Amino acid sequence: MKQAIAFFRLMRPGDWAKNVFVVIPFVFWLAGDGRGEGSAIDQGLRILAVVAAFSLVGGGFYAINDALDAEEDRKHPKKSRRPVASGAVSPRSAILFGVMCVAAGLTLAGLVRLSVLALLAVYAVVQVLYNVKLKRVRLVDVTTVASGFVMRSMAGALALGIAVSIWLVVVVYALTLFLGFVKRLGDLRSVELARKGGAVVEWKPRAGYDSAEDLNWLLAVTGSVTMMAYLLYSLSDHARGIFGVRASGFALLSPLVFIVIHRLYLRANVGKADSPVTAIVADHSASVATLLFGGGVLAVLYVPQVSSALGALFQ
Repeated sequence: MKQAIAFFRLMRPGDWAKNVFVVIPFVFWLAGDGRGEGSAIDQGLRILAVVAAFSLVGGGFYAINDALDAEEDRKHPKKSRRPVASGAVSPRSAILFGVMCVAAGLTLAGLVRLSVLALLAVYAVVQVLYNVKLKRVRLVDVTTVASGFVMRSMAGALALGIAVSIWLVVVVYALTLFLGFVKRLGDLRSVELARKGGAVVEWKPRAGYDSAEDLNWLLAVTGSVTMMAYLLYSLSDHARGIFGVRASGFALLSPLVFIVIHRLYLRANVGKADSPVTAIVADHSASVATLLFGGGVLAVLYVPQVSSALGALFQ
């Protein structure tokens, strides 16, 4: 049983929540003009299958990544608890398990659409390059991770049989760049705090992120770009053409986006190198703002009274 749990942990199920980016096109498709193939139920099943496919492929590469980074992870106060670094799973077993998960994910994607399979195959190739080299190249590592989130959203659109919006690409890419640098700063600060507490920590940032000031600058830039991209989309002709006056409701929700961005930044600066999902759950302000934002988006899209109120308030 312990072995089974260790293998499950290899897939980092807590990070599967990031596959919510696959669902974004479906949420907006339902509230839009309904273009695409099949009923809402058919489309929803396709989206769930793509979420599962990305979870398998992503989990497989997490397992492979843990096997390759085990020696380095043992030097980190938190990463040393990972299954391979802690000795719960052997590196060879982790790699074999990872390859099996990737193969299963690609097979599932092929059952949805060939275009989704092709995109997931590109994602898999990028993950190989990331694990072999790119994760050790400063800036390239985070931009590569962000591209994976964009591919998730694109896969959601392809699964529905609709065109990929450039706004979707821009907003998702900006947000995930910010989240990537949040993680880097959190890792660095957690090590700094451990050393101040007297612990001997030999871990070093693999891509050379050894300056908190530099990471703070990167976070300031990417956080600003994220807010700007979100606001520009909510006020764009593209959004208004699809959602009408409801698009203005997205702009009204922007303070909640700002709160979440700021709370994630604060957690990173005090050494809490959580995944974005864990950070939002653990931080009361971030979790409340996220719930309000999600509820607000659904209300804007699906509650007629909200649409009527927006129409009365804004031209």
